[in-house]
Amino acid sequence: MRALRQTSLHGPADLRLVTDAPEPAPGAGEVLIRVTAAGVNFVDVSQARGTFAGGPQPPYIAGIEAAGEVLTGPTAGTRVTGVSVAGGAFAERMVLPAAAVMPVPEGWADEEALGLLVNWPTALAALRPVGGLTAGQTVLIHAAAGGTGQAAVRMAKHYGATVIAAASPAKHDTVRALGADHVLDSRDPGLAAAVLDLTGGVDLVLESVGGATLEASLAAAKRVTGRVVVFGLAAGEATITNWDLVYRHQVHLAGLNIGTIVQAAPQLFGELMGELSGLIAAGVLGPEQPTVFGLADGPGALADLEARATVGKLALLPGQ
Repeated sequence: MRALRQTSLHGPADLRLVTDAPEPAPGAGEVLIRVTAAGVNFVDVSQARGTFAGGPQPPYIAGIEAAGEVLTGPTAGTRVTGVSVAGGAFAERMVLPAAAVMPVPEGWADEEALGLLVNWPTALAALRPVGGLTAGQTVLIHAAAGGTGQAAVRMAKHYGATVIAAASPAKHDTVRALGADHVLDSRDPGLAAAVLDLTGGVDLVLESVGGATLEASLAAAKRVTGRVVVFGLAAGEATITNWDLVYRHQVHLAGLNIGTIVQAAPQLFGELMGELSGLIAAGVLGPEQPTVFGLADGPGALADLEARATVGKLALLPGQ
């Protein structure tokens, strides 16, 4: 079958299109799907760089998120979307844990369902059960034009928050259209000062960038009561110490990985998915067409994502 094989830990440039990848065989508790669309996520970049904890070792078939038709078992013929950190989504066929798939909502195209188990629950978890957002509070959302960021902006506005969105200038109109109250340049070295000028300190920061941006996030949060939820490291690791937290940034700092919630707190994940269903029914979230690429263009799509040059959700179509 056609697939994208990661051949090193040197990044997306070493992702190779192959035509002779063996078709995977499902085991107990697994289903085989015909992949019609695969989601592109920063996890894929992290795995390609070897920075994803416990990630696969090359050579491996890349991609953690897919949508398509179930080919095996009692649910054969069902259209589903699912996730597996073991990879395999950037291919014509993928094996998924049966417990890690959900039906594509009625009336949605397969590619429109990408994000239902990755981006959207991550955004909701960061805002609500982990971030503790309530009506009337102010939230700073980094990478606000990305797939997770856009969902977070929509949800935060729905829950009555004032939203400060950080994005590169070319993406500002996109973020404003989502309802952000203030939009700032994400690469401005004075970002924290600009946030403090606007608010005196935000109640919550959604931090998915890392590197120097984590320092700005801590500085932008309210002293003592402010919360910073960290769920990404697109710009690399940060060098925050316990000294910084005691003497410079007296805030609540929390880490978030949606896969860990699935494994360690399945009841909470179920509650998140129930709340997401309510948001979809209320029209807060709905099907959105991702930017699509053919399978051969996957390495370029991942490189653009790594360079933070993309907007919204990205998808690969194995049939193209």
